[in-house]
Amino acid sequence: MNDPELLSVLALQNAPNLGDSTAKKLIRHFGSAEAIFKEKLTNLLKIDGIGKLRVEGLFDAKRFKAAEAELTYIQKNKIDHHYFQEPSYPEKLKHCIDGPILLFSKGNINLKDKKVLSIVGTRKITSSGIEFCEKLIEELSPLDPVIVSGFAYGVDITAHRAAVKNQLQTIGCLAHGLNQIYPRSHARYTSQIEENGGFFTDFWSSDSFDRNNFLKRNRIIAGLSEATVIIESANKGGSLVTADIANSYDREVFAVPGRPSDLQSVGCLNLIKSQNAHVLTSAADLIYVLNWELNSKGKEIQKQLFIELESQEQVVYDFLQGKGKQQLDHIAINCKIPTFKAAGILLEMELKGAIRPLPGKLFEVI
Repeated sequence: MNDPELLSVLALQNAPNLGDSTAKKLIRHFGSAEAIFKEKLTNLLKIDGIGKLRVEGLFDAKRFKAAEAELTYIQKNKIDHHYFQEPSYPEKLKHCIDGPILLFSKGNINLKDKKVLSIVGTRKITSSGIEFCEKLIEELSPLDPVIVSGFAYGVDITAHRAAVKNQLQTIGCLAHGLNQIYPRSHARYTSQIEENGGFFTDFWSSDSFDRNNFLKRNRIIAGLSEATVIIESANKGGSLVTADIANSYDREVFAVPGRPSDLQSVGCLNLIKSQNAHVLTSAADLIYVLNWELNSKGKEIQKQLFIELESQEQVVYDFLQGKGKQQLDHIAINCKIPTFKAAGILLEMELKGAIRPLPGKLFEVI
C-alpha cells in the first residue's frame, strides 16, 4: 500500500461515526480509501445505509492531521500494518464484518496454515484454573496451535506463558497502541512473545487509554481464531463478551465446567447451560469438535490425552486402534469382556472423547 492510500485508510479509521463495517462498504464501492476523499459528499450519501451522521467529520482537517501524525509514527518505528484487502491480513478476521480495516502488529507473527485458538477468562484465576490452562496447552502442543489471548492478568497471561513454555506461537491482542504495554508488570514477557509470535492492535499510538478499549479489542481475539476457550469466568466479564462475539462469528466456543458454588465457574456454567458453549474437560474434547487431525506426533498426543483410561478401557482402545471400526459384539468377544459390560465401557470411552459411535453399531477411535 502506498503512503497516500495508507493515509486515507488511517483517516477513515479515525472518522468518529463511521465504524469498520461502513468503512469497508465505502472502500468496496469506490475502489479505494483514497478515492472516497475525492468524492463529493452528495455522492457518499447516495449509498444505501450511509447517512449524514456517519460521514460527519470525515473531511475534517483535524482528522487528516491526526492521520498524518500516526503515519509518521508508523514509518519512524517501522510498525507492520495489515490492510483488510491485502494478503498479510489474518484470513479468519477477513470474514468478520466488524474486523478492523487496518491492523498493526509487532513481532514475528505467522498464521499461514496454522490452527489458531483463543483462550480467555477471569483476571482472578484460581490455582485449578492455572493448572487446567497449562495442561490444556501442553496437551495441544504436538498440534502446534497459535495461542491468542488479551495479555491481561489471570487467564490471559497464563495462556501466553504456557504457550511460550511449550514453544508455541502466541499472540497478545492489545487494548492500546503499540507504544505502550498494559499492565506494566507484563512488560517482562514482551520479548519472549515477540520472538515467537507478537502483538496485534487496531489502536493508534495517540489513542488515550480507556477501559472500553478492552471490549473493542475482544472482537479481534474472537475473530483471529477458529475457536475460543473460556477457562474461568464470573457471572459477568469481558471473556463472556468475547464468547458472544465468537458465537456471532459462527466460531466454536468452549467453556470449562466447575463447581456451581465457585464464583469463577458461574459464567462458564451459564454458557454451557444456555448451549452457547461446548463442555471442555480436556484437549480431546476440543480436538474432536474442531476435527483437528493429528500430525506425525499423533501417538504422542494420544498418550497425553487418554492417559486416564481404565485398564479394560485401554484394552478396548488398543483393539480398536489396531483393527479399525468394529461392532459391539466383536469388541466384546475379542477383548474377552461380557457384552453388557462392554457397552458401558464404550459409553465411558465416548464421554472421555477416546472413541466415537458410527452407524451400524460400529465404534472407532478418535
